[in-house]
Amino acid sequence: MKRVMTVGGSDCSGGAGIQADIKTFAALGVYGTSVLTAITAQNTYGVHEVHEVPVEVVDAQIAAIMSDNGFSADYAKTGMLYSTAMIGVVAKALRRYKIPFVLDPVMMAGSGGVLLEENALNSLIEQLLPLCTVVTPNVPEAGAISGVEIRTKKDVKEAALKIHQLGAAAVIIKGGHLESEISAGKATDLLYNGGKFTEMSSPIIKTGKVVHGAGCSFSAALAAELAKGKTLQDAAASAKKFVHDAIISGAEVSTMIVVDQVQRLRNDADRYWTLGNVKEAVRMLLKIDGFETVIPEVGTNIGMAIAGVASEKEVAAVNGRIVPTREGVVTAGCVDFGVSSHVARLILAMMEQDKARRSAINVKYSPEIVEACKSLGMSVASFDRDKEPKNVKTMDWGVRAASGKFNFVPDVIFDLGAMGKEPMVRIFGNTAVEVAEKVNRIVGNLK
Repeated sequence: MKRVMTVGGSDCSGGAGIQADIKTFAALGVYGTSVLTAITAQNTYGVHEVHEVPVEVVDAQIAAIMSDNGFSADYAKTGMLYSTAMIGVVAKALRRYKIPFVLDPVMMAGSGGVLLEENALNSLIEQLLPLCTVVTPNVPEAGAISGVEIRTKKDVKEAALKIHQLGAAAVIIKGGHLESEISAGKATDLLYNGGKFTEMSSPIIKTGKVVHGAGCSFSAALAAELAKGKTLQDAAASAKKFVHDAIISGAEVSTMIVVDQVQRLRNDADRYWTLGNVKEAVRMLLKIDGFETVIPEVGTNIGMAIAGVASEKEVAAVNGRIVPTREGVVTAGCVDFGVSSHVARLILAMMEQDKARRSAINVKYSPEIVEACKSLGMSVASFDRDKEPKNVKTMDWGVRAASGKFNFVPDVIFDLGAMGKEPMVRIFGNTAVEVAEKVNRIVGNLK
């Protein structure tokens, strides 16, 4: 595992600084070490206090990490370096240990507050800029370093050229603050490697709030990807997507959106767990004695959505449905994501009413099945296909119509069919295994 060292300030609110860096490293599969340069007292309303760590303690932290083969950094990134003295100590250490690093020229906190003393900017330019692999200023920071007033994409290129001339091997100017790009609906970062310009764009995320932790997370992700051996352009593209996703899934806290660096890990874990849950539910269904008696003519299917479902492709179900053979043996296809539009639409419609109801199954309709559901204490509702409005999706409308009869979301929704439409009972639950257990109880009740 590659090891990446972050040198920067602590954000007690957990959204940016060292805390954001460590979360980013963990999410991207590198081992993170940290060198604390300052302690800040900050929250969504601003930076209230800054206490700089003594420079000799900072130097000792770096020495401790680099003198231990178990921790010695393959790559580094710098963040908040509050003073000229701090910049000098860090620059000497990075030069001494020949550590390649990403320079994030942090000057202001997203919540407001100065994180770089005014007289320290020249020290950063003179001592750190010529040493770094790449520097990652946002538009205001790029303007301060280059002396260029940035209003257009042409100005961004001019600033990148000047920063390169000041000694940076490569420059990435983040475009989230560029008003002309916002009007175009894109956030465009500009990479200049001394030979050519490369633009990297993503849609603007319109939160209406200040985003906290994006800059730190970008430079940390960039350092992690470079440590893993990616080219600068590929690493920058990966880091940009990482931060874009982290902003989308970020938490709304007071006046800010705090980026969520570990959402990808949670999504991957939930996706794996969801797939396994549906597979286990299918195994349970196939073992139920008499399960074939509740399978409708069109076959049955069971599915489950991931927690942050955004489309039908994020619903796991049986490919080809569950059907009985002539011999009475029930068979099922493989379980995978995006293989059943019907059950996916059903689940998505239910999750609009209750996000916890992530699973559903369809079984055949009979008065006996409906009564079995009621006798087992399940809440039951129905909708009438003859009253379905034109130009609506049946499941979307049907689930809303049935749910509207209660002050809560029902466990079971059925309809009596229509011309060319088989009557159907649909059973919902929080997990596929829970739904399979309900089916087992219903079949047992019917006996």
